[in-house]
Amino acid sequence: MLGRVKSLDAIMATAEKKSLHRSLGPVQLTLLGVGAVIGTGIFVLTAAAAQKAGPGMVWSFVIAGFVCAVAALCYSELASMVPVSGSAYTYSYAVMGELIAWTVGWALILEYAVAASAVSVGWSGYFMGLVKSWTGFELPTALAAGPTWSMNGWLPHADFSTGVINVPAIVVALSVTWLLMIGTRESAVFNAVLVAIKVTALTMFIALTLPILEREHFAPFTPNGWFGPAGTTGMGVVGAAASIFFAYVGFDAVSTAAEETKNPQRNVPIGLIGSLGICTVFYLLVAAGAIGAIGSQPTALGIAPGSAEFNQQCAALAAQGKEPLVCSREALAHVLRAINYTWAGDLIGLAANLALPSVILMMMYGQTRIFFVMARDGLLPEKLATVHTKWKTPHVVTLITGIAVAIAAALLPVGQLADISNSGTLFAFFMVAMAVMMLRLRDPHRVRPFRTPLIWIVGPIATAGCVLLYWNLPYDAKLVLPIWGALGLLVYFLYGYRKSHVGRGLVEVHEDDPETPPQPVPPMPGGTQLD
Repeated sequence: MLGRVKSLDAIMATAEKKSLHRSLGPVQLTLLGVGAVIGTGIFVLTAAAAQKAGPGMVWSFVIAGFVCAVAALCYSELASMVPVSGSAYTYSYAVMGELIAWTVGWALILEYAVAASAVSVGWSGYFMGLVKSWTGFELPTALAAGPTWSMNGWLPHADFSTGVINVPAIVVALSVTWLLMIGTRESAVFNAVLVAIKVTALTMFIALTLPILEREHFAPFTPNGWFGPAGTTGMGVVGAAASIFFAYVGFDAVSTAAEETKNPQRNVPIGLIGSLGICTVFYLLVAAGAIGAIGSQPTALGIAPGSAEFNQQCAALAAQGKEPLVCSREALAHVLRAINYTWAGDLIGLAANLALPSVILMMMYGQTRIFFVMARDGLLPEKLATVHTKWKTPHVVTLITGIAVAIAAALLPVGQLADISNSGTLFAFFMVAMAVMMLRLRDPHRVRPFRTPLIWIVGPIATAGCVLLYWNLPYDAKLVLPIWGALGLLVYFLYGYRKSHVGRGLVEVHEDDPETPPQPVPPMPGGTQLD
């Protein structure tokens, strides 16, 4: 298992035989990255970060952005060397072998699937709130939200008093699925429009809040300290950074589009680093504006957002007409309304409604491409790797992914899904940084169109940063990754281990001749069999 390494040359050959249409340039890639990153995190998680870190959440954005930056440099080197779909999964396959590659791909599935479902539910809440504000219309509770789940012993228990099925979430998830199925170019155009709306809305927020910034709102700067009060997990500045990391999730989706990119050796690094830089600047300015305008207004210190005690305190404050920033489900709109810009708050709410589908799009886009490459390698059923003759997209896996995301969004609450998604993301980033350093030692002379600067400083910092943020996630979120990983290993040993093309010594066929079975890999010079 550990010896099943698919060489970089074999990966490139596979991509040429069953390739996706190359249609994306540097501007489109950067817009795809910005569209994937700016969304749920900055519109929704700002309130939770303020509760965990107070004004110190500005440092939380810096920490999370820095970890993403060093990870992006590692991603850029590998993506420019291996311009094919698959992201961290493909890179791990080439460097650390099939078993590690499977675990990375499985973790990416957790990242993208949970994130797409969570954002679908978040969009549903924004959408129905705006419809009610403008028209007074409300869907019945049973159709506007899913049930609340709890554990009854070892069995899950559903409370249908809060809802039965989230219809708006189903609609947005399936609509995004249709866009992805009809083609990448159409999806990118749709995304570019939404990126412009998001950037305009955040620019308006910054312009209205920074001029009235008050210094006293930044004291005390770190009310919960850097690592939270003793006996708590996921609190303080670093705990907030671990959660806020979700606000950056998506930039790696740019590298999953490498196989659909023109001149990927040049354009993928531009898309990765460019989108990350733009988003970081916006995040810092928005965080400073939100805190500086009205303060963080925390509930009791040390209480984690989303906990029963937190919800009780927020309900009591709302009954008194004193809802603080940390309790708001639409934090940026809340800030603008609090400083008497009600019209701007409504526009921010509208922008969130228009923007969040682009995040769903990129999360699903990334997951379908991971599925596509894993199926192309034989680790999943190869029918999933079918490319539509007209649309040039992996339509089968896209449809399956969309249905799964819609079902999860219809029946599950948002809860702590951001932290759960982060656990899978941080694992994948850790493995990419390891892969870059290992490949520098194993194959130092291979052409690297983009070289990570100071790799023996940047690489260790990236791995240490990922471990630090993972360790500061809430306890239940940290448990999800090993449980999900164990399930993935079960799937691998029941199916992927036996069907793997590398394990069977097979190479993929041309997609225009699908009836021809995979052929044995020809011997290399000297009689050595290709890995």
